Amino acid sequence: MKKILAIMLSAMMLLALSACGTSASTSTAASTASSVAQQIEQMTGKPAADCKIGIIQLAEHVALDAARDGFIDKLVENGYSESNIDVQNAQGEIANCATIATKFVNDKVDLILAIATPAAQAAAQATTDIPILCTAVTDFVGAGLVNDNDAPGGNVSGTSDMNPIDQQVDLLMQLCPDAKTVGIMYCSAEDNSKIQAELAQTAMEAKGLKVNIYTAADVNDIQAVTTKASGEIDALYIPTDNLFAANIPTVSLVTEPAKLPVICGESGMVDEGGTATYGISYYNLGQMAGTQCVDILQNGADVAATPVGFAAADDLELTINEENAAAIGLEIPASLKIA
Repeated sequence: MKKILAIMLSAMMLLALSACGTSASTSTAASTASSVAQQIEQMTGKPAADCKIGIIQLAEHVALDAARDGFIDKLVENGYSESNIDVQNAQGEIANCATIATKFVNDKVDLILAIATPAAQAAAQATTDIPILCTAVTDFVGAGLVNDNDAPGGNVSGTSDMNPIDQQVDLLMQLCPDAKTVGIMYCSAEDNSKIQAELAQTAMEAKGLKVNIYTAADVNDIQAVTTKASGEIDALYIPTDNLFAANIPTVSLVTEPAKLPVICGESGMVDEGGTATYGISYYNLGQMAGTQCVDILQNGADVAATPVGFAAADDLELTINEENAAAIGLEIPASLKIA
């Protein structure tokens, strides 16, 4: 890459000099630019737009789909070919993530995008050479993916979906001012969810709320766990948990008849049957990862020195499911009503 940058710098100097000359100089400049492009292609083995990119997506649900679409759209916008982007879905099975990661390593892809923490961990275990970007990962350091968010230090970086948990707890209290006991529900197998649950519990207890924790190991536990919780709490909080995000309609089948408000970690969960959230845009998160990808593959940025990206404070969205609110008899305060 240093050689490539040296060639490009020399070319820029020649182009600048030739721009001050005659039409013959212009012809020389064009020839020089073409020569540089050929040298770059010879050294990298392919033009940037021909790079092969593999995407491992843990599961299909609104948030992860949006992150994937944002990433792909950003690449296409920058001249990359969608036909060279191989999207593989693990269908919620962690073992499938490892299989897909191994496939991408054997295919010698130029970069891997891993969507969600289990996919990211599988990719990181499969290769230390191929650049890996991750998105929809809450805590890169806690998941063992990077040494530090500002200076990852290895072959992994990306964009974090850490939630504005304090704002979500405030939203819960505005919607449910009489709540005394709140349940936090998540998948016990997801590190991301456990981290968010602990942060939410701390924030809630600091505001005087009693917190009950409920976990599910897999989809078969969801209805029973939700049913148990609905008889013991006044409101429910579910973080950005992939298992529950894919099965929010099952949760809603229990919580709506129980008149139980459900504050979710992201807007897709609200749209599928939750009550409300104040959260990030997963599409924008994917776009951020796409920008990192272009910077690495096209501009020679070092993934080890690419800081983990976070959503901007002004990029948060209030989402309220008015149909769900009506079904559970919840009055939306005028200050929260969306025009």
